[in-house]
Amino acid sequence: MTDSNNVVWLGAPSFPDAAREALADTQLRTNLRKATGTIRDKRLAVTAELDDWEQLRTAGKALKRRTLRHLDHHLVRLEEAVTKAGGQVHWAADAAEANRIVTALVKATGQTEVVKVKSMVTQEIALNEALAEEGVSAYETDLAELIVQLGDDRPSHILVPAIHRNRAEIRDIFRREMGKWGRPAPEGLTDRPRDLAEAARLHLREKFLRAKVAVSGANFAAADTGTVGVVESEGNGRMCLTLPETLITVMGIEKVLPSFEDLEVFLQLLPRSSTGERMNPYTSMWTGTTEGDGPQDFHLVLLDNGRTATLKDTVGRQALACIRCSACLNVCPVYERTGGHAYGSVYPGPIGAVLTPQLVGVEHAESLPFASTLCGACYDACPVKINIPEVLVHLRAEVVEAKRAKGRVPTPEALVMKAAASVLSSPVKLSAVQRLAHPAARLVSRRGTIGNLPGPLGRWTRTRDTAVPPKESLRAWWRRTRGGREGSK
Repeated sequence: MTDSNNVVWLGAPSFPDAAREALADTQLRTNLRKATGTIRDKRLAVTAELDDWEQLRTAGKALKRRTLRHLDHHLVRLEEAVTKAGGQVHWAADAAEANRIVTALVKATGQTEVVKVKSMVTQEIALNEALAEEGVSAYETDLAELIVQLGDDRPSHILVPAIHRNRAEIRDIFRREMGKWGRPAPEGLTDRPRDLAEAARLHLREKFLRAKVAVSGANFAAADTGTVGVVESEGNGRMCLTLPETLITVMGIEKVLPSFEDLEVFLQLLPRSSTGERMNPYTSMWTGTTEGDGPQDFHLVLLDNGRTATLKDTVGRQALACIRCSACLNVCPVYERTGGHAYGSVYPGPIGAVLTPQLVGVEHAESLPFASTLCGACYDACPVKINIPEVLVHLRAEVVEAKRAKGRVPTPEALVMKAAASVLSSPVKLSAVQRLAHPAARLVSRRGTIGNLPGPLGRWTRTRDTAVPPKESLRAWWRRTRGGREGSK
């Protein structure tokens, strides 16, 4: 955690150090490869079924970007609609304020327990920890989040927080920890999916039947009607949204949509991109409160926490269009090998590499924009066409500028880049360097390849081989042969 007012975890080792440790974990890489490969194949199959898939992506992109340009207008409309429908709206500038609001609302009910719907934004602000400090126990009810909570772990995937665990590990966690949180795991629990699911169902049932207060996030909120929506696959979220007397929803301000009709686009994009399903098994929507049906008190906490600052960046703001489908994670070669913990953020993978530095400031996450090969697979997979490689490059420049502002440059890399710029901008200097490159490279090469070099150059050559430059540059060959018309010798 970098700052109590803007919690997105961090405080972890930098991405290169954390990734190096993760790469040595063969079990982790096996679990990730199997899980992401399965989801990736399902997504490709169901998106190929739609002839207008690309048009849907374009529509989603246009809707999101237009909404972000008029975000203040739509948020005010949302507040008016929710209030009119019987709900209460609270505004939170940062994580600390959001946690204070939620804690006060829970305490006002006289309860010391809450059940939770899977929510990235409450992970972002570390709500569970904040409630625990005030004597309130928060129970995760999403199966994957339950596994993470019981294992005293952290989520490593936006959609499948326990993707780094295999079935045997989950069985051991259930056997060891369930009894400490409520109903223990059945005797002789096996690692069969059906048995694990049944153990979780029995464990959670008593939580659902007892809870008076629920906390959720939100996938979308329609400004014209005040309708808030959550999509999920298990039905546990719906239990939280309907059984308790009080419902508290924490929502990032970027989740608002202008109208209820806009859901038509996103309810097609989201399930296909996230789980490879044609539609979500459970789509729960509510508008304020209804007497005698569902929670009688509804509170909507609208969270900024760095989003307004992100909105000011005309390139980086496109990251706020993310609908948290995690498609970019499942196609990312870096994520597939390192997992989510290496990013040190509640938002891992390519979208985390662009969203986290903007929420907390690039100076607090300067290694994340470099946690990518820039292959562009994330851009191709994104259902709302967020140009993640463009934002990554943009943020890398900001990291360099931030270092320069702190007087931490010139670094060896900056000096090399400055020298390269001088050479590449001068044909005379470039020609001279090319003439010297071949004989100089032969001194440090073996069998035509430059291997590991000492000093600062070792950071580049340690992990890759470089070919020895040719004796003659293309420019010199062209000048000598007039483009081959006189024949080369």
